[in-house]
Amino acid sequence: MRELVYFVAVSIDGFIEGPGGETDFYPEAPDMVDHLHTRFPETTPTHMRAPLGLDGVANQRFSSVVMGRGTYRPALEAGITSPYAHLRQHVVSRSLPEIADPTVDLVPGDPLGLVRGLKAETTPGDIWLCGGADLAGQLLPEIDELVIKRYPVLAGDGKPLFTGPFRPRPFAPVETLTFSHGGTITTYRPA
Repeated sequence: MRELVYFVAVSIDGFIEGPGGETDFYPEAPDMVDHLHTRFPETTPTHMRAPLGLDGVANQRFSSVVMGRGTYRPALEAGITSPYAHLRQHVVSRSLPEIADPTVDLVPGDPLGLVRGLKAETTPGDIWLCGGADLAGQLLPEIDELVIKRYPVLAGDGKPLFTGPFRPRPFAPVETLTFSHGGTITTYRPA
């Protein structure tokens, strides 16, 4: 069965973006970038793959991506209607009236039903939960793995890793990699 993996960047204080949607404050380290390009090349947006030398590189882990309106919005604002054309794309939104790209599936409700349906498919490759916090909170019961890229920076304010009702769900770390700038990538599985 396919798995839902919340693969996400976060600050030391637990924010995935700043209060205005900022994500450019994460410090980069060449060894972390190389690791991400090798192990998760499909998480690089399609328009950035050629400039980064990833054009034609096969997907390693994911074949589908699920994202909320807030995660999809920056691409739309840049005139990009299919930010991950190398993956099956699903945008969960009750407020977007339509998406002008037939390669992007607009899901107006029931994200749990969407993910359960995707998990039941025999398609190879896992499902990347790209964001955001509200969608992650709604999908928490279906998350099979967390891959947390923790960057050595304090944001101070912004959008947290998850939002939603108080409902603790234990996870256990199974791997932590540390990079030259002090950032880490930790993989967690349900405990």
